[in-house]
Amino acid sequence: MKQKIYQIDAFTGQLYSGNPAAVCILDSWIEDDLMQKIAMENNLAETAFAVKKGAEYIIRWFTPELEVDLCGHATLATAFVIYNYYEHNESKIEFFSPRSGKLAVEKGKNGLLIMDFPADEIKNSEPVQAINEAIGKKPLYTLKGKTDYLLIYENQRQIEDITPNFFLLNQVEARGIIVSAPGDSTDFVSRFFAPQCGVNEDPVTGSAHTSLIPYWAKVMGKSKLTAKQLSKRGGDIFCEFLDSRVKIAGKAVPYLKGEIIL
Repeated sequence: MKQKIYQIDAFTGQLYSGNPAAVCILDSWIEDDLMQKIAMENNLAETAFAVKKGAEYIIRWFTPELEVDLCGHATLATAFVIYNYYEHNESKIEFFSPRSGKLAVEKGKNGLLIMDFPADEIKNSEPVQAINEAIGKKPLYTLKGKTDYLLIYENQRQIEDITPNFFLLNQVEARGIIVSAPGDSTDFVSRFFAPQCGVNEDPVTGSAHTSLIPYWAKVMGKSKLTAKQLSKRGGDIFCEFLDSRVKIAGKAVPYLKGEIIL
């Protein structure tokens, strides 16, 4: 049995940057164990699987090691695939995640794809010594969302200079650690570390922006913001805060189309 597979660079307008994701649009669900094996074989931060059901697509996301609750860049990549290879003529794609509920992606201007995601609820947290030791820099503030810690620093240079101890970071009970600060040329910048998910540093993390957007929108007193993730590949994100929801927008480009043997 063969299955079409696509690899898309998300949150970028040019190849070999942004965050690569694999996408499989299935006719029907395959075994969870097989999806996990495909994600492990792909060895990308995320592989997305989607099945069309009525007017919407059911979507799930797998890292090389586990299934996750929410993934932004792989959702963006999945929308790109559906728009470009599956004859979707509507301007919006409705998704449903069994773990995160209703999601949507719509076409914007100049090639942007705009995701509509639930905003994370972030709360102030006491400093976590294990995280501070692993990151190597004490933050101004520590916050905690549903699955991630968010550490706030003073400036972009501090974010760029962070060299985590991933062995120590892997001991922290959290999906990942977000570090963020005001940007030099964007409203804010960030990096995302998730060794417990098998991804030491994710190139561009849409789901992390469900925490970042509410925080920076309130700090800066505006609803529309620009962001950059400062990974080696880098990525650009356009953001909007809508109270209980956030809009996360970016471009995507195709890298690979092929077939895998199941």
